[in-house]
Amino acid sequence: MDNHKRSLLSVHVAILFLGVTGLFSKLVELPAIDIIAYRGILAALTLLIILAVTRGAIRIHNIKHLAIMIGLGFLLGIHWVSYFYSMQISGIAVGMIALFTYPVMTVFIEPLFHGDKPKSKDVFCGLIMLTGVILIVPDFSISNSITIGIFWGIFSAVFFSLRNVLQRHYLSQYGGLTSMLYQSFFAGIVALPFISSPPSSITVNQWVLLLVLASVFTAIPHSLFASSLRHLKAKSVGLIASLQPLYGAILAFLVLSEQPSLSTLLGGIVILGAATYESYSA
Repeated sequence: MDNHKRSLLSVHVAILFLGVTGLFSKLVELPAIDIIAYRGILAALTLLIILAVTRGAIRIHNIKHLAIMIGLGFLLGIHWVSYFYSMQISGIAVGMIALFTYPVMTVFIEPLFHGDKPKSKDVFCGLIMLTGVILIVPDFSISNSITIGIFWGIFSAVFFSLRNVLQRHYLSQYGGLTSMLYQSFFAGIVALPFISSPPSSITVNQWVLLLVLASVFTAIPHSLFASSLRHLKAKSVGLIASLQPLYGAILAFLVLSEQPSLSTLLGGIVILGAATYESYSA
């Protein structure tokens, strides 16, 4: 199997696993920043064990790359916290759909690193996606939880898109496991000072859920995702990644009985359609 096909397979597996993560925003009864602090550190420990067992590369080549890793960890931490908070207050389907404005954001950000300008079709796609967001918003009131959730989901999308582009542009020489080891660790460290639940107050059940989230549904899929960016364009990954809200919504309905509204479904179709078109035409 060549690198391109291996990267495509990695993205498919990663997105399937990431579709499950939304459940943990509801199952783990902790504030979003607490979940992310423990998730990041536990994921880093998991990755360190995997790399040690497989004798994978752990060393960073130089100080500049380490500084970039720290920066990307900061971006990843902001993305995780705002994403989980979005799902906690507005529902898993809404939070995931709002996040998936990121493929169109990527087509505006990625050309900046090549001295290009966004194409007219990209601007049109952005307007279509904005229409989808408007369909989801029940009313433009800061007192409405859906509206606030969408805002945080889009906020999360900005940082996720920026992190993906920077990862591919500056750190494509590192494997997915190595990149996520450092980035998840720094994401956890950045969030740690702001937690409200010390380790001693967390129940055994919550620790088990956090460990499963960090190992199975963070370390593995994010490593596969980061690895795929070595051989695929960041915006091309969006085509397959657009399946994540579908997985998340189905799982939320089956496990948590969350049923998205008609306007959420219509807005989701518009947003994911625009994201799919952008990725497919890349």
